[in-house]
Amino acid sequence: MPRAWRFLLAGSLLLASCVRFQEPERRRLAADVHPTAADVYLPRETETIESTVPRHATLDSLLRAHHLQEPLVAEAVAVARDVFDPRHLRADQPYRLVRSVDGLLREFEYEIDADRFLRIISRDRERPDALDAQVVAYAKQTEVAAIDARIDGDHTSLISSIDGAGEKIQLALELADIFSGQVDFHTELQPGDSFRVLFEKSSRDGEFSSYGAILGASIDVGGRRLQAIRWTDPSTGKAAYYDENGRSLKRFFLKSPLKFEPRVTSKFSTRRFHPIDHVYKAHLGVDYGAPTGSSVVAVAAGAVVAAGYSGAGGNTVHLKHPGGFETYYLHLSAFGPGIRAGARVGQGQLIGRVGMTGSATGPHLDYRLKKNGTFVNPVAVHSRQAPGEPIPVVQLAAFKSSRDGVLERLSTALLAEAPRQKPDAVSAVGK
Repeated sequence: MPRAWRFLLAGSLLLASCVRFQEPERRRLAADVHPTAADVYLPRETETIESTVPRHATLDSLLRAHHLQEPLVAEAVAVARDVFDPRHLRADQPYRLVRSVDGLLREFEYEIDADRFLRIISRDRERPDALDAQVVAYAKQTEVAAIDARIDGDHTSLISSIDGAGEKIQLALELADIFSGQVDFHTELQPGDSFRVLFEKSSRDGEFSSYGAILGASIDVGGRRLQAIRWTDPSTGKAAYYDENGRSLKRFFLKSPLKFEPRVTSKFSTRRFHPIDHVYKAHLGVDYGAPTGSSVVAVAAGAVVAAGYSGAGGNTVHLKHPGGFETYYLHLSAFGPGIRAGARVGQGQLIGRVGMTGSATGPHLDYRLKKNGTFVNPVAVHSRQAPGEPIPVVQLAAFKSSRDGVLERLSTALLAEAPRQKPDAVSAVGK
């Protein structure tokens, strides 16, 4: 073949190759200019709103604020009322709403508490007014955990020591309730005291949700070792706390009418210099200094004799208890729900809040105790309480077996936690 023809043939082949390689690129560009049916833009059918309930909102006003159709708002409130009281909607709780662009409700979820949420849903697209409501439990993961907390220079209260061990105030409150008849956590704690606790702890989506039951605890306070074992009576199914010998930790009186962080600012005395009257007179109670609004609870079950303003004592609650006892709670800023003459109260029930009504130089609670008509020192009486009722003899062996299991589990859990705690926590495990 002549040389010129060979060059002509090679050029033709090269041109054909270029055209072949460019064809896919032309098709891609053509697709960008003329999209297929799958790429055609469709307007969004629904929108999702996630927020928290504003102050003073009702379920009705909350749904209307998101421009739902009026009949659907009324229907949503109606179906919700069958499973949840809409009046209990609380500010700052999270909610999630899915609505169509034309104002139809697809789904609404409201967090009632750490355990449950309200769900309202449209199950039939053909009938948008057919709504269904239910209260649903959150899926949770529960584990058994243990801590070893102590009182020291950095942690001077039960709350701060529990916080220092990585847990929350709710656990401290539960522990204080268990030992409330044996320990006054306001006045008796001192450096070196410690708290070892075995408890259930739930999480949701990897985040802390709530505490379950405290299964067992061993605390050292003021040189005393006190233990609590949770035991369920097989005959009644009711759970309560007992010491290592099977005696109930429940006492006739709580050690204090205040939950936490108050301090004794004035003791019971037959001759005290009055800070306002500037004369010596009897002080027939114990003054606890505490922030205004702190919870005040009944130290024992009983009945309300009076609840109202009482001169120098300000807002006062007077309770009568079995055994000839009466208690008085003075200078309150507010009364608890339902606290009025004739009402029955249970031990630990909220009866009021700390204030400084009447004759007072600052917010505090003046707590007084009468025995057979005579005022007595409440601290002394509370400290001399007899042990609680014991577990029946026929159940004692089963209790002791359960007790040993709980205490062994506590020790094992603390040993497992020790490498992640401070070095001095390791030695405390074996105490």
